[in-house]
Amino acid sequence: MTTLQEPAAGTAEKGGPPGKGRLRSLRPRHRRDTALFWFVVPGLVAVLLFHYVPLLGNVIAFQDYQPYIGIMHSPWSGLANFDVIFNGDQLFLRALVNTLELTLIQVVFVFPVPIVLALALNSLVSERVKKWVQNVLYLPHFLSWVVIVALFQQMLGNTGMVNLFLQSHDMGTWNIIGNPDFFKTLLTSQVIWKDAGWGTILFLAALSRVDRDLYEASAMDGASRWKQTWHVTLPALRGLVILLLILRLGDALSVGFEQILLQQTAVGLDSSEVLDTYVFNNGIVGGQWGVAAAVGLVKGVVGVLLVLGANKVAHLFGEEGVYRS
Repeated sequence: MTTLQEPAAGTAEKGGPPGKGRLRSLRPRHRRDTALFWFVVPGLVAVLLFHYVPLLGNVIAFQDYQPYIGIMHSPWSGLANFDVIFNGDQLFLRALVNTLELTLIQVVFVFPVPIVLALALNSLVSERVKKWVQNVLYLPHFLSWVVIVALFQQMLGNTGMVNLFLQSHDMGTWNIIGNPDFFKTLLTSQVIWKDAGWGTILFLAALSRVDRDLYEASAMDGASRWKQTWHVTLPALRGLVILLLILRLGDALSVGFEQILLQQTAVGLDSSEVLDTYVFNNGIVGGQWGVAAAVGLVKGVVGVLLVLGANKVAHLFGEEGVYRS
């Protein structure tokens, strides 16, 4: 004589679908978090409308797009708009080389600055001094690039404070703002002054989680301040540094559109044209909408591939990266 067994918890009952039990377990949580769900909805709608729906517009990269007839009626051109990339158009190559150079410079010189500032601020004993220094460093982040560029022009322009001081002492003048040879250095210094202080927030938050007992134990073992930094502090920042570096690589081909566009006329296109300004000058200004969309589409694909590749390398070294595979 056989006996019937009751179905285990979470399994389908009476031949129901396999996921029915799981759905039943989610219902109490859904009722509990209904208010939170409605708080999230406006943000999700905004992201969908302004980030994902516009991606459909990339279809004009395969069209001879004309704004006055719209996407639906513009003729298809296949891969003709991508000839500017694959056939090595000189204007595009110039923008690509400048973009890669600025990317390399900013990764090498700009990315480590917030780490150094965080380590320096973390070493300050006085909390009052630390907060004052943080406020001073954070302030430039809230200024627009229009204000930042204007400030640098007032300081380093041909009639700026530095040149006026040099002229008053018969020391000649420095042509910095309008000199193409100094343009990349000027951009890098502006980025550091504007955003380095703000970038220290994440690293200071990571440093605040380091167990102070580790420093005391290392000091009892005779470790100097430098060895404590090398063996205790930096390992605590390693995961965050790798994560931010991966994200930076995903945005590697975007090197400051507004910042460069505001100063482009002073130095010319040869030294200042990057991919973002190329898209603007050829798409919106020049009317080559399909070519501009093709360049932007390729730039986005390259950014995704860089993130995936860097994340895979991080996994090989035992780090989590942006996501777990």
